[in-house]
Amino acid sequence: MRKILVIGIGAGNPDHLTLQAVKALQTVDVFFVLDKGSVKQELVDLRQSILAAHVTGPYRVLEGRDPERDRTATDYVGAVDDWRRARADVCQELLSQLGADEVGAFLVWGDPSLYDSTLAILDDLLGRGAEFEVSVIPGVTSVAALTAGHRVSLNQVGKPVQITTGRRLAAAWPADVDDVAVMLDAKYSFEGVDPDTWIYWGAYLGMPDEILVSGRVGDVAPRIRALRDEARARKGWIMDTYLLRRT
Repeated sequence: MRKILVIGIGAGNPDHLTLQAVKALQTVDVFFVLDKGSVKQELVDLRQSILAAHVTGPYRVLEGRDPERDRTATDYVGAVDDWRRARADVCQELLSQLGADEVGAFLVWGDPSLYDSTLAILDDLLGRGAEFEVSVIPGVTSVAALTAGHRVSLNQVGKPVQITTGRRLAAAWPADVDDVAVMLDAKYSFEGVDPDTWIYWGAYLGMPDEILVSGRVGDVAPRIRALRDEARARKGWIMDTYLLRRT
């Protein structure tokens, strides 16, 4: 039975790797990489530096082209499903090159359980009849890197916290929570919340060019927008997240 490892590698700092992840890297024969194009070559380079630093034995790297998701579709869920199926097709081709006695691995940003499709894609392939065993190694999430950078806790004492998307935040503030962690927000949904809400925002978390901003939304929202727009234009990509807190 072939073995597939799904290894969380943290939000962007190579030091985010856990000892468990480092040990797992040493057992891998083939690393699978979905190439997102030259714009995000920096992310591919970071993965390569992790392998160079922590893998001492021989290994291969197999790359597949990550398909583009239709961001203009009105059916958001349907578009994501189509995109995941297309990714599964690419991964199926990559896994076909894994020997019967080899161990393959996907290196996942943050943690494989939070806003990542790798586990769902592998479930899709198992449903198609593929045969392999899956093991998951947890990693440092972008939410954990964000709260660590701002030196705050994710929740207030005795209160729940919700993790959601910018699209859902734009529709309504989640019910019965005062702390909301927001991911995948390309449209500055925080600008629509109560201006007295506190925001802890971060981009390129854990990386050398990490950016952190905190304060009342009414005070810092224009600064966050300007910083985000400038950084995206300069680097060609951006990964950011934020925590909103009503006190």
